Amino acid sequence: MNMITSKDNELIKHIRSLSQKKYRDEYKEYIVEGIKMVKESIKYATVKCIIVCEKLFDDSKDIDTLKKANIRLEFVSKTVFDTITDTKTPQGVLAVVEQTIHEKINIKALDKDKTIFALDNIQDPGNLGTIIRTLDSAGFKNLIVSQDTVDVYNPKVVRSTMGAIFRINIFCVSSELIDTLNSLKSDGYKIIITSLEAKNYIYDIDFNERGIIVIGNESKGVSSGIQSIADEKYKIPMIGKTESLNAAVATSIIAYEKVRRLVK
Repeated sequence: MNMITSKDNELIKHIRSLSQKKYRDEYKEYIVEGIKMVKESIKYATVKCIIVCEKLFDDSKDIDTLKKANIRLEFVSKTVFDTITDTKTPQGVLAVVEQTIHEKINIKALDKDKTIFALDNIQDPGNLGTIIRTLDSAGFKNLIVSQDTVDVYNPKVVRSTMGAIFRINIFCVSSELIDTLNSLKSDGYKIIITSLEAKNYIYDIDFNERGIIVIGNESKGVSSGIQSIADEKYKIPMIGKTESLNAAVATSIIAYEKVRRLVK
């Protein structure tokens, strides 16, 4: 079995470059780590290659599974793997995966949900990853993210999704989010935001109508421009003294309100 032992190997240098957003954008590729994520990527995505360090990952059954995937498989030394991993305690297996983000909104795809979430300048990678994971678990198929939201393929985001990134259609709009929302309004979508000043609670949201629920920035909330075009405003009831919730938590509460109605 051949093993890559040089840090200057062209494939290794290429994988290392994917730690930077500009190269992820240029090559339209990103990295996933860990056997669960790699298996999920094989099932749902287009995988360019798989890298294994047997000193860290010696599960012969899983290695045999990877060999049968008919995908380029390379074995590397621990010294080499340490230069391409993003985790403190790596499992010793990662994959290079083709990006699938959409820049152009597909109305037919959106209609699979009726009600879609849109993210306005979310900055924390953990929040974004958790939101993607939550929407997948709640049965949503689509997500719109603004161009100033943290990179969907940031390693921390990818890791936080726990594989959900492969199952959600993510539309990363190249123009201002408000322009996209205005366009969707003309297609019959209502713009929905949460607001402390709202009279109605999230329990009044109609998930069977075309609607875009906008989740705002962690510290600033929904931008003033988007607030001005909102058709409906709702609030999450809070009986304690806390005035606002984490963006991912707020998304989860709203998304699972839809789930509650489906399973009651």
